[in-house]
Amino acid sequence: MITRSPEAGQATWQLQVGDGIRDTSSLYEALGLDPSGLGAAAAAADQFACRLPRRLLDSVKARSRDDPVLRQFLPSGAELETRAGYTADPVGDLAATRATGLLQKYPGRALLVTTGACAVHCRYCFRRHFPYADHHAGRDAWRDALAALAEADDVSEIILSGGDPLMLTDGRLAELWQRLALIPHLRRLRVHTRMPVVVPDRVTPGLVDLLARPRFATSVVVHVNHPGELAPDAVAALRLLRHVGIALLNQSVLLRGVNDDVATLGTLSEDLFAAGVLPYYLHLLDPVAGAAHFAVGVMEARALVRALRSRLPGYLVPRLVRETPGAAAKETLGC
Repeated sequence: MITRSPEAGQATWQLQVGDGIRDTSSLYEALGLDPSGLGAAAAAADQFACRLPRRLLDSVKARSRDDPVLRQFLPSGAELETRAGYTADPVGDLAATRATGLLQKYPGRALLVTTGACAVHCRYCFRRHFPYADHHAGRDAWRDALAALAEADDVSEIILSGGDPLMLTDGRLAELWQRLALIPHLRRLRVHTRMPVVVPDRVTPGLVDLLARPRFATSVVVHVNHPGELAPDAVAALRLLRHVGIALLNQSVLLRGVNDDVATLGTLSEDLFAAGVLPYYLHLLDPVAGAAHFAVGVMEARALVRALRSRLPGYLVPRLVRETPGAAAKETLGC
C-alpha cells in the first residue's frame, strides 16, 4: 500500500518503487520473521542493499526465511561467507566493455547498461558488485555508446539491461528508442527486465505503445524463478505486452531452496506459458561473491531438466545454460 502522497509528475509505479522496503528491520517486521537472524542480515545488506516493492510481500506464503519467493530477496548471513571461485565479476562484464555502458560478449548483439537502479535486489544478482557509477550509459553517456553502436555494423540486436531498463521513465525510454532507431543496422530490440512481475503497474499504455512500434522486432525477456511470483496483476501486465505482438521470454536461475525441484520448475513453465511467456533459459548460478549458498551442481541440474522433459512438451522445457567469461556463446549443458 502506498503510504505517502503523490508528488507532481510521478506515476503510480514510481510511487510503488519509492515506497518499497529498503532495510532488513522493516522487512522482518512486515513479515513477522524470527529476529534471530536480523543482525547477520543487516550486515549482508550493508554490502548489498535490501530493496523490494511491498506488493511482493503478498507472494510470501510461508512467512519464514525459507519461503522460496522471499529467499530470493531477503539478505542473509550466508552472503558474508567467502567461497573459492566466487568473484565480483563472474561473467566478465568489465572485459567486454566496448564503450561506457556498452558491453559486447557475443557476435551480432550488444548490451546497453541503461541504469544501475532496480526495483528489487535479488541476492544472487551477478551484477551485485558491478561499478555502475563508472559503467552505465545514462543520458550523459549515451553519446559514446551510440557512437560505438553506429560504427559496429556487425551488431543487429541491442539489449537494454541494467539494473533494470524499465526503471527509466517512458519519456527517457522513448528518447533512447528514437536514438537507437537512427542506427540502420539495428534490427532487433531486446529488453531484459523484472518490472512487469515485481511492479506490474510499470506496464503503462505509453510503454506498451513504445515497445509495439514497428521499427524493431522487439522482445521482452522477464526473470521469474518461482510460480509464486506470477500474481494476477503480473500476469495481466505480461498479457498486455503479448497482446500487441511483443515476444515474451523468461530466464530463470536455478536456485537452491527456491526452484530446485521438478514440481516447481514444471509449474513455473506451465504458468509462464499461460501468461504468454515462453520458457527460454534456466541458468546455472553465476558464481558471484556472496551467492554461493544458492548454487545447484551441474549433475543435479541436468537431472532436473531430464525429469522436466519427461513431463512437459519440449517447448516448455527451458535450455539449461552456463555463462563462462570470454566464451563465444552461452554453454548449453546437454542433459
